Amino acid sequence: HRAPAGEQTRYLIGSGAICIAYETVTSWNRTLPLLTPMSEVAGRMSVQVGARCLEKEAGGRGVLLGGVPGVPAGDVVILGGGVAGTNAALIALGMGATVTVVDRSADALRRLVAEFGTSVRTMFSTRDAIESLVAGADLVIGTVLVPGAEAPKLVTREMVASMKTGSVIVDVAIDQGGCCETSRPTSHSEPTYVVDDVVHYCVTNMPGALARTSTFALNNVTLPFALAIAGKGYRDALADDIHLRDGLNVIDGKITCKPVADAQGLEFVKPEVALGL
Repeated sequence: HRAPAGEQTRYLIGSGAICIAYETVTSWNRTLPLLTPMSEVAGRMSVQVGARCLEKEAGGRGVLLGGVPGVPAGDVVILGGGVAGTNAALIALGMGATVTVVDRSADALRRLVAEFGTSVRTMFSTRDAIESLVAGADLVIGTVLVPGAEAPKLVTREMVASMKTGSVIVDVAIDQGGCCETSRPTSHSEPTYVVDDVVHYCVTNMPGALARTSTFALNNVTLPFALAIAGKGYRDALADDIHLRDGLNVIDGKITCKPVADAQGLEFVKPEVALGL
C-alpha cells in the first residue's frame, strides 16, 4: 500500500528491491485476485468489530445491530460496494441490521440488488447522500478502494461531528490512507479512539487478527504466482504474465505503478520499459 506511504516508498526505491504489490496484481477480468481474500476477511470482520465497538463498555451507543422484538435494528451504512463492502453487507444482514450500501458504480449497485434483493438498500454516491446517511447511522463502514491509489476522503470532519454520540466508524480503507478525514492508523493492541464522541476503529491489516483464516485464504491465491517466480525467475515470470506485471511497483529504483507515482509526485516508468521488454 505505497500510495499514502511516501517514506516507505523512498526506502524501497533506494533498496534495490524488486517489489510486487499484492493489491495491484490483476486477473483476466481486471479484478484483484491477491487482494480479494483479504478484502473478504476485512469486510466480514468489519461488522464483527463494529458490533463490539457499539457496546456501551467499548464506548459505543449500546446498540445491538440485530435489535430485538419491539426495538429497531441498528443502522449500518457501507461506503463502497466492492468485495469488502459486499462481504460486510452479507454479515450485517445476517446479524439482522438495516443495511445501506453506497457506491458510484450503477453496475455495483445492480449486482448487490441481484445478490441480496430488497434486503439491502442501495444509494448512488453523492456528497449529499453520504452526509445524510452518515448522520443517521449507528455504524459506518468505509471500504472504498481505488486500486494502487490513496483512498478518497468521502466522510468529512463536519460529517463526523454530525453523527450520533457513540456511533462507530470502521475504516477498512485505512491501509490506503482511509476514507474519513478523522481516520488515523491504529493497531490491534490499541484499535480505537474517539473524535467528536464517535468511536473510530482504524486498524491497519485487519486480517492479521484472524491469522489462520487469512493465511490459508491468501496462500490459495498466492501460490501459483510464487511458483512462477521461483521457477522462471522474476524477469521471465513478469514478462510472461501481464497480470503479475501489473503488480510490479518498484524495480531498479523506478516506480512502475502510476497511482503511486501520481500520489507522491514521482516519475512513472511503464513496467515493460523498466523490464526492457
